Amino acid sequence: MTGRDLLQLAGRNLRESLLRNALTTMGIAVGVASLVAMLSLGVGLQQLATKRLANSGLFDSVVVFPRQTLSGFNRRGVEAPAPAAAPNRVLDDAARRTIAGLPQVREVYPDIRFVSEFRLAGDPGGPRRYTLVAGVPLSAASLEVYAGMQGRFFSGAEAKEAILQGALAKELAPHPADLLGRTITLRYAARRGSAGAAQDAANEDPEADLSAAMGYAVAPAETTLRIVGIVDGEPDGELRGGGRARLFFPTPLAESLQVVQPTSYRDLQQAATLRPSYANLVVKVTDPVAVQPVEEAVKQMGFGAFSLLDASKSLRRFFAVLDLFLGIFGSLALAVASLGIVNTLVMAILERRRQIGIMKAIGAGDGDIQWLLFAEAGSMGFAGGVLGVGLGWLIGRAIDIGTRVYMERQGLPPEHLWTVPGWLVLGAILFSVLLSLAAGVYPARRAARLDPVATLRYE
Repeated sequence: MTGRDLLQLAGRNLRESLLRNALTTMGIAVGVASLVAMLSLGVGLQQLATKRLANSGLFDSVVVFPRQTLSGFNRRGVEAPAPAAAPNRVLDDAARRTIAGLPQVREVYPDIRFVSEFRLAGDPGGPRRYTLVAGVPLSAASLEVYAGMQGRFFSGAEAKEAILQGALAKELAPHPADLLGRTITLRYAARRGSAGAAQDAANEDPEADLSAAMGYAVAPAETTLRIVGIVDGEPDGELRGGGRARLFFPTPLAESLQVVQPTSYRDLQQAATLRPSYANLVVKVTDPVAVQPVEEAVKQMGFGAFSLLDASKSLRRFFAVLDLFLGIFGSLALAVASLGIVNTLVMAILERRRQIGIMKAIGAGDGDIQWLLFAEAGSMGFAGGVLGVGLGWLIGRAIDIGTRVYMERQGLPPEHLWTVPGWLVLGAILFSVLLSLAAGVYPARRAARLDPVATLRYE
């Protein structure tokens, strides 16, 4: 019996019991729909989390710091002796240029943070206020944290403009939007004297001997900034722990102010070269995949480095487990539907005993009978898989629309929580067919074992 004959005969048999076979197929479709709906939700949540993390600017960053701090311990308080091949180095301008030259490095900028006294214009007799101030690079304008900000981002690299964190803005005014356009004065400790001259000379001639420049002066200084924006979060805030800033201005402007940093005392003690050094450098890479190679290269230079790469790995493991459990629960309905296939095919055997006997009497073998039942089971599985994918798409679409409406009513930005990738569509149909074939094994073997003489005397 040819394959074409098997398919034609299977189709005719399915049409003879159309209602029963249609109900069985719908049971398969419901099982596939539940599987597709659950997995598409898991995939959508994973893509949403990945997108949000990518837009946060956290997973394309490497924070570089000197391997040894003033106390001889590293950033986490654990002694970290440098390997012989990578002695400890000063994190200065020369190191910054070297790191910027690494492959796939997009940007390197200092992490400038300092405590500053500030006063809002128009409030000369107000109380003294202090806050943590941070420099922000212009490249941060594309981060998601600034997407819904009030006002605008900085207009230039050295623009004397400030962006306030939302909590600070609420402390300064009952209506934070009223602060836009007003000026704020920062008072801070600045480096003055020979250290500043040493830095200028180092920029002009990196090989110059600056050992004669001994010490610098610390003098109070102030600068006036115009408030141009109010933002709820902070870029790279998850990397800071308790050191989150509440007032931001452009990083190039922050560098030009020569604010006294925690490394300034260490610079003074290093009489061999009094070039100022950095407490931290933030390295932005072109692709999150390049984070680990860049991090390893920086460590080989003699610096400490860390990133959130391990956290992203944990996140991927979490979603892998989530998808597994969603797939298991979604498959339960499909497993129940497979019992309907077994029942349908067993009933078909009882109704077609005489037909099977005639087929065997005219030369059909046991294999032909089995392939006939497999063709019927596979056809129901394929039809149920296709219908199930369509039904699952409709369910997921309805959930997505309902979620968007709910979030909009709550005043939250709408999110796309549901995605049906191509591999899920093909995988669901293939799984449905394979499960249907597995459910048809017992009925097919039972039909193949029927005695043709007994089946011909059945009716």
